[in-house]
Amino acid sequence: MNACIRAVVRGAIYHGAEVYGIRYGYNGMIKGDITPLSSYSVSNIIQKGGTILKSARSEEFKTKEGRKKAYNFLQEQGIEGLICIGGDGSFTGAKIFYEEYGVAIVGAPGTIDNDIYGTDFTIGFDTAVNTAIQAIDKIRDTADSHDRIFFIEVMGRDSGYIAIRSGICGGAELVLVPEAAITAEDVINTLKKSRDKSKTSSIVVVAEGDEIGGAIEVAAKTKEVLVDADIRVATLGHIQRGGAPTAKDRILASRMGLSAIEGLLNGRKNVMAGVMKDELVYTPFEHAITIKKTLSPDLLRMVKIFNY
Repeated sequence: MNACIRAVVRGAIYHGAEVYGIRYGYNGMIKGDITPLSSYSVSNIIQKGGTILKSARSEEFKTKEGRKKAYNFLQEQGIEGLICIGGDGSFTGAKIFYEEYGVAIVGAPGTIDNDIYGTDFTIGFDTAVNTAIQAIDKIRDTADSHDRIFFIEVMGRDSGYIAIRSGICGGAELVLVPEAAITAEDVINTLKKSRDKSKTSSIVVVAEGDEIGGAIEVAAKTKEVLVDADIRVATLGHIQRGGAPTAKDRILASRMGLSAIEGLLNGRKNVMAGVMKDELVYTPFEHAITIKKTLSPDLLRMVKIFNY
């Protein structure tokens, strides 16, 4: 997100606009936590994970009273437009705010799950995948050395994008994602076949939102049948959400940030700036938050073929 913030600030200054940072998202808008931003303010941040403006959920902004406070604050400060970096929750709030008060808002998709329609990739996704791959590679060494089956859980409550890409790159025998119906029996049969082929270790990558459960639950069901197998579970958790962003993420976030501010200055509103097929596009918030982004069946097919 820092790369995106940097692009917004420097893009605004280039075009002669004043720019301010609102700390802690919608909470900061309600409480008046604002700071002017200069080109110097965003120096030396492109390589840093997280966000210099902080982030927070806002229950108050979900209420009409909270949004009224936020609007009054913007009016007092003379702010004419907003750039919102976030996912479906942030964009839902932006859409409602625009409909109630007509404040021009352009979004930039920032979520590691990559589950926002209107862009091929979201800010932070590539970094999260690379972090997961590094962890899987390390766990593979332990699995090979001790003849173990590892179930590795990655983030993705409603989306299997991190799981499928990190699973393919990590050479996983199976990848379990919310988008594909794979049963516990399928998992057990696949692992049995791997053992029959004299494979002494296996990696199974599980998206946290998979329908048959997270890694702990799937591992427990597997152990009930493969009682002699040495089965372990590793949950990667929030390490996927931090760290220095990859080059791909820095470029993507910079493109989206500049596209967002230039779109806003050119009269765009109630839309999200995205990149599809390497082209900058604008998608209405309504579509970004309601249209389901599908996982490529080719990726699921690859996992099956590569483990044949």
